[in-house]
Amino acid sequence: MNSVQFVLNDSEVNLPVHPLKRLIDVLRDDLQMTGAKEGCGEGECGACAVLVDGRLVNACLVPVGSIGGQSVVTIEGFRHSPRFAILKDSFEQAGSVQCGFCTPAMILAAEALLSHHSNPSEEQIRQAMAGNLCRCTGYTMIVEAVQLASRKGEGLW
Repeated sequence: MNSVQFVLNDSEVNLPVHPLKRLIDVLRDDLQMTGAKEGCGEGECGACAVLVDGRLVNACLVPVGSIGGQSVVTIEGFRHSPRFAILKDSFEQAGSVQCGFCTPAMILAAEALLSHHSNPSEEQIRQAMAGNLCRCTGYTMIVEAVQLASRKGEGLW
């Protein structure tokens, strides 16, 4: 068994784990980070999304050995940031949080988008969220939440 070293939510991790074990399994089973959900296990639903070096990735598709030396941010780590507070409030205000299953990944997808485009168009938002399935909202409220967060967090992203 190999050891994989990476940064998880600003803390160094050195974990004895098989390098081909999926990142979602390491996060949930080994590190008790349960915010990332396993929906499809095939990279289609986006419920397992986390940020790896600022990029949104589906943790069900990533072998943990491939993230050695990188930074992983889960919703558990992101929730302590001022940007999370803006996104959380915006999602709540727009009615984008219903069952909550997809919400952690949607918020991280919004963070990834806003980090690169602080004032995205509706089309850019829809493209950024396209990899995250939501069975409750119909997406319009999610788009509205990201637009609202963009306005509220002006200058923060």
